[in-house]
Amino acid sequence: MRITMIGTGYVGLVSGACFSDFGHDVVCVDKDQGKIDALHRGVMPIFEPGLDQLVERNVKAGRLSFTTDLKEGVKDAEAIFIAVGTPSRRGDGHADLSYVFGAAREIAEALTGPAVIVTKSTVPVGTGDEVERILREVRPDAKAYVVSNPEFLREGAAIEDFKRPDRIVVGSDEEDACEIMREVYRPLYLNKSPLLFTSRRTAELIKYAANAFLATKITFINEIADLCEVVGADVQDVSRGIGLDNRIGDKFLHAGPGYGGSCFPKDTLALLKTAEDYQTPLRIVESVVSVNDARKRAMGRKVIQALGGDARGKTVALLGLTFKPNTDDMRDAPSIAIVQALQDAGATVRACDPEGVEQARAVLKNVDFASGAYEAAQGADAVVLVTEWNAFRALDLKRLASDMAQPIFVDLRNVYPRHEIESAGFQWHGVGKPS
Repeated sequence: MRITMIGTGYVGLVSGACFSDFGHDVVCVDKDQGKIDALHRGVMPIFEPGLDQLVERNVKAGRLSFTTDLKEGVKDAEAIFIAVGTPSRRGDGHADLSYVFGAAREIAEALTGPAVIVTKSTVPVGTGDEVERILREVRPDAKAYVVSNPEFLREGAAIEDFKRPDRIVVGSDEEDACEIMREVYRPLYLNKSPLLFTSRRTAELIKYAANAFLATKITFINEIADLCEVVGADVQDVSRGIGLDNRIGDKFLHAGPGYGGSCFPKDTLALLKTAEDYQTPLRIVESVVSVNDARKRAMGRKVIQALGGDARGKTVALLGLTFKPNTDDMRDAPSIAIVQALQDAGATVRACDPEGVEQARAVLKNVDFASGAYEAAQGADAVVLVTEWNAFRALDLKRLASDMAQPIFVDLRNVYPRHEIESAGFQWHGVGKPS
């Protein structure tokens, strides 16, 4: 099939490359000339493990190409995916749909034949209705169906998630459109991936409900971690104890500094705004958003307490800046609030990250960036493990401690057992652990 992907961000580029790897002919379109030029040189605009090899292989095979010319990219396409950004709108928190609607209008103007217009971007309930209205307004003569097909890709594992998905959700009441979507995803049938067909509005809501539920699990275990610290329990054992219940499951039950990234923060907020518009408040999700925002700043205070309650004039080394490992994404990363809290308290922050330094420079001011953990810890009064990159999982702890002014280790991801940290000469501070 000939597929067009509008947008070359995390979702568009990964999806386009994977579709081409299945044997489809894929054209990725983006207005950013610099990004397209870089892709032509084999330079990825994002860090995603394995993506550069996947793109290179399919470009060489002639199945994957890139252009800024939407009209040429849409020509003769049977399925056109909209995978542009839907960031939180300034001022009110609603999802900014201007890129989606702009793409829909340009697609309508460029259509040369029958096609399915697929909304891959995360959009509020009813967005597909507006996309369809735009198509009918601009091209009333066009035979085009509007389908919702939300993505469920985890940054750092996006290729694996696309090729071996838990489910594929398709929202449409048009059988012709559903048949085309079956053909698009036919290569996955060998993996017996469940293909779930729903109404368009239901598909749009599934994405938000899924992210809100996962964010709730993270926030729940973080609050339990706080309780564990004051009653003398171990949150990791609590997580195992409840996660072995199949009704609960063990995923997203790892206590830490709070969730961040490109999805959970903006999607929970957009869901709340949709609920407000329909006068159906979601009190649980409201609490999740509030508690998570407060937790990030609280992690900064936790570090200050580890320093004896006074961080002024002290140097703190942060290991990891991105919101999770295996990505360079700094959007709403907990490290941002932690750095701000430490700097407000008068501390100097030195930090390192395997992939996120360039992105971090744009959002973190007056931070000294180091090439690695040992350089970051040189002369520091405390080292804080913020993101659980593999590079930080087997550190020479004695070497780390010997280079510091004060051997204080704050493990916000509970990567290291307490006895290992203390046997290396550190004063240990964990999350959700007895003190």
